[in-house]
Formats: sequence, C-alpha cells, structure tokens
Amino acid sequence: MIRFILLQNRAGKTRLAKYYVPLDESEKHALEYDVHKLISNRDPKHTNFVEFKTHKVIYRRYAGLYFSMCVDVTDNELAYLESIHLFVEILDHYFSNVCELDLVFNFHKVYLILDEFIMGGELQENSKKVILDRLAELDKIEL
Repeated sequence: MIRFILLQNRAGKTRLAKYYVPLDESEKHALEYDVHKLISNRDPKHTNFVEFKTHKVIYRRYAGLYFSMCVDVTDNELAYLESIHLFVEILDHYFSNVCELDLVFNFHKVYLILDEFIMGGELQENSKKVILDRLAELDKIEL
C-alpha cells in the first residue's frame, strides 16, 4: 500500500503531497522534511529505493523535482518506480512538456491525474492511453 506521495523541488519545497494514511499536520511536515533530507543527500549511483522508518521510499528525480512514494516493505519496488515514471509521462503529455510551475498553478489537475490511477493507496490503472482518454473526456465536460 502507498502511504504517501510527495513531489518536492531541490530546495525541499513540497509541490504536491497526497497522504493515504491519516496523519496530523505536524507529522506531515516532519515526514516531508525527513524524506527530502534522506533522498536529496543520496549519491546518484545508489538505487532509488531506501528504507524509511518501518517502510521504504521509492523515488526518482526528474529535472529539479523529486517524485517519491512511501510504501510497505513487502511491496514491489519496480512496480512503484514504473508508476512514478507513468505519472511523469502523463503529466508531460497533459501539460505539453510539464514544468514545476504547471504543478503549482494547476495543482487541482495534478491531483485529478493522480486520482485517475491511484485510489486509496493502491494502483488502479496503469495504461497511459486509458488515463489520457479519461482526462480528455473530463476536459470536454469542463468546457
């Protein structure tokens, strides 16, 4: 199960945070700080998987952003690493070459995209075409 998803820039500013377990605000801020400190100081030669308390964090860096997920230790790391890449591909396609400002000013769309393939902390859909088709339908409804 996915515990939380974070998108943070190199400075540690959280651009997106989605929690699938109940936490109070102070715990969330502490987790965000700890995760950023943990992954930003890692050597690029190391794997993208790191133990974090009683769970593990899977992360990838794209340009100036860290995309990270905290999952159970028994979960498949490669499946979650691929889901991070799928999320970035969908963002890139939807926003036509996504950048950090797209995430800041269109956060509601980013949460919508995230909810299309992760529900309740579990991966629901892994087809890029299906997700993009759903987003196109939702955009038609919005107009």
